[in-house]
Amino acid sequence: MYIKLEQYKIFNEAATTLSFSIAARNLFISQSAVSQTISSIEKELQTQLFIRHSKGVSLTKEGKLLHQQIDKALAIITGVENQISNFHELKDGQLTIGAGDTFSEYFLTDYIVKFKQLYPGVKIKVINRTSLETRELLKTDQIDLGFLNLPIKDDALIIKECFQVQDIFVSNKKDPHIYTFEELAKKSLILFEKSSNTRNRIDNFFAKKGILLNPSIELGAHNLLLDFAKAGLGISCVIKEFSQEYLNQNILHEVKTISSLPRRSIGYAYLKRRTQSVATNKFIELIANDNQNNINY
Repeated sequence: MYIKLEQYKIFNEAATTLSFSIAARNLFISQSAVSQTISSIEKELQTQLFIRHSKGVSLTKEGKLLHQQIDKALAIITGVENQISNFHELKDGQLTIGAGDTFSEYFLTDYIVKFKQLYPGVKIKVINRTSLETRELLKTDQIDLGFLNLPIKDDALIIKECFQVQDIFVSNKKDPHIYTFEELAKKSLILFEKSSNTRNRIDNFFAKKGILLNPSIELGAHNLLLDFAKAGLGISCVIKEFSQEYLNQNILHEVKTISSLPRRSIGYAYLKRRTQSVATNKFIELIANDNQNNINY
């Protein structure tokens, strides 16, 4: 019996995705090459590993057993290879990151600058999407690392908190009044559009108090929330940590409420079944080291 490691890698990708076409795309080979490799393994093992359907494939009992063990073996091999690679300086490669516009502008940029100073040869690509869209990019192997508004639970991902933020209300006028949430809801509010996780959290918070929000303006970017409040168009709900320049210069003023909105977390995530590249691990290290030193909190 003679089956090469590369053949098992092709089998493992097909068994994980349950699609010869997706496996071919992920491995940058042809679908026929995947099909031929699977047939060769089945012939060598004298057993059927996949059941072919019109819309994909499923694993036989023998296929599931082989996948379980091969997946573990490949993870060990790839892990050791990456550990060895960690001893060497990154001179090339690519890191693809998914994150929202606001997070990219106010948080991610500083880390990209630090990373490029350490590893100038590594190319970085940032794809701006919502948290839910970023999660799907991770699960389809289109990005290496994603930043998400938490909480999000997904068994396919490893998710870790890296940053906490505080949502506040701001206006271009200083107001000593301490508002109840009922009073605030009657004001001209400027909020994120309903498709955003941030807006959903705010809506849910008010809904639990029996208050339905009906904003006068809805926007898709955090900097617009600041600009519209600055222009006197209403009271915006913004992220305090990303609005500090406006607050420090008294361009905008925090609108006081009887209690604070709940703090929320932003985390980074990566695919559980995939061993991370050295570039991904190094980027995570930058963030983890800052967290240990209480930076950005």
